[in-house]
Amino acid sequence: MSNVATRLLSMIFLFQSRRRWTVSELGGELDVSDRTVHRYISMLEEMGIPLYSERGPYGGFSLLRTYKLPPLIFTPQEATVLYMGARMVQDIWGKPFRDAVTSVTAKLDNVLPDEMRQEAQRAQRNLIVMMGTSRDYTPYQDIMISLRDSMAALNRVHFHYLSFARVETTRKVDPYALSFRWGNWYLIGYCHMREELRTFRVDRIRKLTSLDEAFHYPRDFDAKTYLEESMRWENRYQVVVRMASEVAEEMRKRSSDWMKVSDNPDGSVTVRFDADNLNWATGWVLSWGQLAKALEPPELISSIRHSAEAVLAQYEEKA
Repeated sequence: MSNVATRLLSMIFLFQSRRRWTVSELGGELDVSDRTVHRYISMLEEMGIPLYSERGPYGGFSLLRTYKLPPLIFTPQEATVLYMGARMVQDIWGKPFRDAVTSVTAKLDNVLPDEMRQEAQRAQRNLIVMMGTSRDYTPYQDIMISLRDSMAALNRVHFHYLSFARVETTRKVDPYALSFRWGNWYLIGYCHMREELRTFRVDRIRKLTSLDEAFHYPRDFDAKTYLEESMRWENRYQVVVRMASEVAEEMRKRSSDWMKVSDNPDGSVTVRFDADNLNWATGWVLSWGQLAKALEPPELISSIRHSAEAVLAQYEEKA
């Protein structure tokens, strides 16, 4: 909060959100000293805001219950947050929230004073947030809408899932949440085949249907905490792989925050990504056969060679 007016307005909202506040609690919320809180309270009282104090160990300051702020009082910074938040939702969600974004921005345009609206528009031109994904999720909009509706109705879903190694399995899942991370959409839910919580890339989901089977959302589940714990690793290796020209276009489509793709003069591409261990990277390179050649690190090249030799040994003819 950059100025006194903003803090005073925030203090009123705090009083409206809860009946009683102590000076130390207000100071913690506003990040100011107790002395400054007392000064702000005096300023509010001078402005005619009906505050009253309650003494005793459980005392504090309260706002008269009947007092209400006029609706839609925003600072230019708050209006900017609303506009940019709406744009980010549209960029990430696309079709499912397009009408809602159009409606909310039109309402803001209608109620904000011209000067404040123009200031918010200037701020949006100067503050650019790139939230778009390199992958086009238009083909998966119907799947995302079905997932959103199934989550709201607490209905299980059934779909075919294509793994990173391009192996297709059939899944029945209790959909808990959708998350946008690293340029991709993920479904978080309880997988009945694996009998545990799993994360699924939305662009690898096929033939999704919502089932007439209800599920119970676990009270102690927090999607953000689960993602942070399940997707946390320490990358120790930078993997560099040359991919043949036959799959160059597919690699370009896969280019994202975690995978960098650069073109080579002969039509091939060089793929770079970080890995916390070499087991997955070894399997990924081998899954492409002769179309992929590992360049770095040396440990990966050695791992691929040993794995290939082990596979070859299984097919050697015995004398």
